[in-house]
Amino acid sequence: MSNTVARVFPAKLEQLDDVLAFAEERMDECGFSMKTVMQVSLALEEAFVNVASYAYPDSEGEAELSAVSDDEELTFILSDSGLPFDPTDKEDPDITLPAEERGVGGLGILMVKKIMDEVGYRYENGRNVLTMKKKIC
Repeated sequence: MSNTVARVFPAKLEQLDDVLAFAEERMDECGFSMKTVMQVSLALEEAFVNVASYAYPDSEGEAELSAVSDDEELTFILSDSGLPFDPTDKEDPDITLPAEERGVGGLGILMVKKIMDEVGYRYENGRNVLTMKKKIC
């Protein structure tokens, strides 16, 4: 049986605590371990901070975070109507290289990909939609 809860937040950095509190409630309901809650919170923080920092360069906007759970996984869907941007489109940085030899950017989404079991992006109806799934162990 699937359960969906969604909430809209102003896309501002000062909303991060509220975003994470919302997400952590969903993870607690699914019985995630404290370690998993901390890891997934880090991934969600990275995703939300990107939206808050870059999606609306000339205006203010909103981000919607949905949590869809079933017996097997919890899916977070972060969407916004800001500038189209696919964070999964960039090649992963080569983390074996020293920092000064790597290009700028890409570490955050790499972290999201490593923490979550599945990450996907689509641009639909004028919205960026980032889907992040975590299996319930």
